[in-house]
Amino acid sequence: MPTTMSADAALEALMEGNKRFVSGAMNHPHQSVKRRLEVAQGQDPFAIILCCADSRIGPEVIFDQGLGDIFVIRVAGNVAADPTIIAGIEFASAVVGAPLLVVLGHQYCGAIQVAVAGGEQPSTHLNQLMTALEPAITRIKDQPGDTVDLAITANVHHTVELLHSCQPIIADLVQKGALKIVGGRYSLDTGEVELIA
Repeated sequence: MPTTMSADAALEALMEGNKRFVSGAMNHPHQSVKRRLEVAQGQDPFAIILCCADSRIGPEVIFDQGLGDIFVIRVAGNVAADPTIIAGIEFASAVVGAPLLVVLGHQYCGAIQVAVAGGEQPSTHLNQLMTALEPAITRIKDQPGDTVDLAITANVHHTVELLHSCQPIIADLVQKGALKIVGGRYSLDTGEVELIA
């Protein structure tokens, strides 16, 4: 059964959970045997998180959530360049009913660092990832400041924009008000998630 939580309430729940994480006062909700048995029967996550596969970013931890609360899709560079990633978002929003999608970039992203450095990578797959990150690198070209830092933010904005126009399912849900897409950036130094898009 889809969640009855609104996108705004879902975002508030995530940000409140992040505040608990930053302060060290986590609740660790929905991590009991009872909850495991409940969600074995079905899921109704209130949010989708598209984030980097980096081992330092665990969405359930940094948002202080538990089993069945968030639908997490992890991929290097938090890109939406693969049909299976898009399909996962479509499933979580259209079939499962999650009303919120957060595209979450993070400080010190290794994929962005490699993309900014440029050059040929040792595999076709890594080169495909670099191609997916290229729009962010192009977007910040000639801007003053730390190139990697700027590209991390630009990549979140690019992915949010791409998903808003992703036909037919995601764009339709956004237009109907059934799905809200926002972008965030996680600080490895502080643990804080900042909304940036």
